Amino acid sequence: MGVQDLQAFLEGSTLDGGSVSVDLLKIAKNVSQRQQPHNTNRKIRPLGGNKLKLIVDAENCLDRLYGGYFSDWACGGQWNRMVQFLSLLCGALERGNIEIAVVFNGTIEQCRMEEWRAEQANIRQRVGMVLKHINTKATPPPKIWWTPPICLRAALRMALRHMGITVMCTMDDHHQEVIAYCREYGFHGLLADDAEYAAFDPPRYFSSEHLKLTYKSSIETKEYMLSVLTKALNVTQEQVCIMAALLGNFLLPENELQDFYKRIELSKKDETNSETTVRTLADFVRGLPPPSNMDALVMAVLGSLDDRRAARFRQSVQYYLNGTASGFLKYCAPVKTKQKQPNAKGASSPKDEADLDESGFASETSEQQRETLQNYNLLTANSVISSEFADMDSLLKAAEETLVASILDDSAATDTTRFNGVSNGGSSATLAATNAKANMKPGVGGTEAKTKLTGGANVVTPSVSPDVLRTASLRHQKGLMTPMILHVLSTQEVRLPCLMEDEGNREFPPIHEVYLALRQRVYAVLFNLHHLRYVHAKKKESGDIPDNVALPDVIVKEWVYSRSNPYQRPEEVKAEPLPWAVPTLQRLWFGPALDDKRRRMRAFLSCLNADTPLILNTAYVPQHMLIMACVLRYIMSQDRPIMRRNELDAFLCQAFNPNLMNVQHLQELTLNFVSSRGVQLAALFMKGVDMAILANDACGAPLPWLMCCPWLYFDGKLFHYTLARAAQAKNILEVCDNYIERVVKVERMRKAILEGLDVKFAKMPPPQFPGGPLFRPGTMPPPHYLPALPLQSTRAAPGMRGRPIQSRGGQLQIAGVVVGSWGANYGYQGNARQNQMLPGGMTVPRGRGRGYGALAAGYGRGRGSPPKGGGAPTFSVGGRKTQASKKRSTNKANKEKQIKGLALTAKTEAGDVPVSEAVPAGGANSSASTNGASASPVDDHHHHHGQGDAPQPAKA
Repeated sequence: MGVQDLQAFLEGSTLDGGSVSVDLLKIAKNVSQRQQPHNTNRKIRPLGGNKLKLIVDAENCLDRLYGGYFSDWACGGQWNRMVQFLSLLCGALERGNIEIAVVFNGTIEQCRMEEWRAEQANIRQRVGMVLKHINTKATPPPKIWWTPPICLRAALRMALRHMGITVMCTMDDHHQEVIAYCREYGFHGLLADDAEYAAFDPPRYFSSEHLKLTYKSSIETKEYMLSVLTKALNVTQEQVCIMAALLGNFLLPENELQDFYKRIELSKKDETNSETTVRTLADFVRGLPPPSNMDALVMAVLGSLDDRRAARFRQSVQYYLNGTASGFLKYCAPVKTKQKQPNAKGASSPKDEADLDESGFASETSEQQRETLQNYNLLTANSVISSEFADMDSLLKAAEETLVASILDDSAATDTTRFNGVSNGGSSATLAATNAKANMKPGVGGTEAKTKLTGGANVVTPSVSPDVLRTASLRHQKGLMTPMILHVLSTQEVRLPCLMEDEGNREFPPIHEVYLALRQRVYAVLFNLHHLRYVHAKKKESGDIPDNVALPDVIVKEWVYSRSNPYQRPEEVKAEPLPWAVPTLQRLWFGPALDDKRRRMRAFLSCLNADTPLILNTAYVPQHMLIMACVLRYIMSQDRPIMRRNELDAFLCQAFNPNLMNVQHLQELTLNFVSSRGVQLAALFMKGVDMAILANDACGAPLPWLMCCPWLYFDGKLFHYTLARAAQAKNILEVCDNYIERVVKVERMRKAILEGLDVKFAKMPPPQFPGGPLFRPGTMPPPHYLPALPLQSTRAAPGMRGRPIQSRGGQLQIAGVVVGSWGANYGYQGNARQNQMLPGGMTVPRGRGRGYGALAAGYGRGRGSPPKGGGAPTFSVGGRKTQASKKRSTNKANKEKQIKGLALTAKTEAGDVPVSEAVPAGGANSSASTNGASASPVDDHHHHHGQGDAPQPAKA
């Protein structure tokens, strides 16, 4: 049970007419040009022209905005395909006169902590099934386990911003802010899939789960008819709010209402039947007092005003009433009165609204924006559209022309509004409320830092400048900044979600642990830790504070999962200062001087251990690959080696691959093999990209945001394809398709990444079985890779107890009738005494276990070889000899004849040649390298590699 039962009932087939299929383009054509009257109490943006305005809850349709459940999402993200889909979707919306605003959840709602824990547990379960599937099948997982790729939200915000779509992040209460924005700015409807919106009764309620862009350029989805719901249940909208509260939610969970459910005869067996639950509850709610008489309502439901759940029940009912059209003004009214409280205390001076708008960083100028846009267009000029979207190519071009014209038009808007991607012509009541709430956070907005001495440590709750907090709030709400920054500044608390990683894998440390040092440096930048310690030292010199007082520390609480602490309590993490005098956050964000620009970039690079000369040399690292180079350098600078040399080369080679932006090529590309290690490497890298974007925002955006987009340097599918090639190629030239200019670029970028590092690559793991390179699934494994089978059980048939099983297989006969048979048992590997020495110095496995050595090489018979004659021998029960068992006496003669008479040959392009000439020097495990690059052996059809680790024969 739960409030989601209301949504399930609305979608279900039992409610006739509850959801109907619609085409949004047809609805847009029918929208009238009426304008809503102006209300002085609320600033309502008048509807422009004939546009259908919809607000989209991005959290409910991440998969739709990503482009669907195409198969290789687990490989790290196919970002260019996502951008292509969004471009076509935005073009279709523009042509259909539809305007959308996409809202992301940027809150850290303490009251929904249990919901967040349950969501993370669900993600962990899906991740476990995905990695298990990849380990066993080596293929992409099915769509039922779809999990948002790491960095998806950041990539969507940047892509939608580039396409001119209004993007927002909520700040305090996600659901209430979405519905408030919808009502305040006169949106026609809402795209989401959440029962709480059904209780809010939006103007029109469309399904985000069923949203799709068809080949006919129509935009189809389903519309939920809330009027049909209330009519079928015979309840009012206020009573729907009471039902939502009694179904159980984050304020009053259903497990605390079990006695109430028993009283209305709602048994546990009906919990899975949403229709029974909703109809039973509607019958009860129909006779309750209205919410205006809250005391009588509490008495009717709980039986007593003194019940411990009474306060939370009131709060729950009021929560849903606030989201309705009648409760909207009541919800916003008390918030406006709170806005004056910070000014009364002197924390911030009263200013006009125009003066409050400081959302633009000093690094963001019109000249820089124009130059970055030109560079971006040059980088993406050769992108190739996919065949499945080829018919809609004109939509994409029209959307791009409109976007470029709007950005380059200086008279259209000021620098600040253009960078924000949304006009600041009006002031939202929700924005004013959330800014006021942020300014009233404990320890934020004051003039002095609060100090608390605990156990000899000097833990400080630092103050945050009102200008910094105001800018962070505005940029956060407009989706221009990583939400974690406002969380850190306002609450000193962050939540770190579960990622695509195998918790039991010892090859990789936990991903959040890898980037712990990066986060600690970002915290130090945000809270001016260097400045705090500098002031502390000055006060010590002047004698204002005792000498025994320790240096001030800043603590940030991190909710991170581990086996010892599964989101039960936050981990306290200390901020760590950078190794140089970092300016204050105000200087980093708003300093216009050239030195400020240099310090911004140095602070960003220092957070990622990348403050080296070559990293900023565009001849070595192109600007659009700076994020990638910094992340790879950060990974390589860890104390514990994580990445292998061929894996580093795979990242670089796919970044310089001209097919990176060829969506048509990537769509047709087939991955024959998906490795769990490759999936986790991609997850590690993309989380690094996410953390690098965080550091860039915290340092005042020294790197333009268009140069941070992951589709400029990474594609998960192409990375896996390149990784498989790098594991088998002789040298890096083969990985680069024999294009020497790409090899030069890769070598230069690798040199910049590894500059000054004591490089320690992770070692290749010892093979599970002795031998050379891994073989592809579906192909015949080499003999040295065949698994050893368990020893034969001693529990045999009565007549066979204690009798050894012949290695060449046989048949079991009883009274002349074959009742059982078994195949050849060619011998275990790794047992030196069972290997047979052959002419030329080569060995063949023999003895117990299975192997193909003797059979593949065509050598003579032995214990480990198959029988020469036709069929397997037979064994009789009871001591009777069969004809087949008598023929075994000829084995010795045949063996000697075969060993003396056969010459070893191997097939090559020149024909059959002696094995000694076909086997390359150095054996099967030999490798080649070019320009310092390591290479793995190649297992092709033109070279004979010998048997496992056996010594190779010398040339005659």
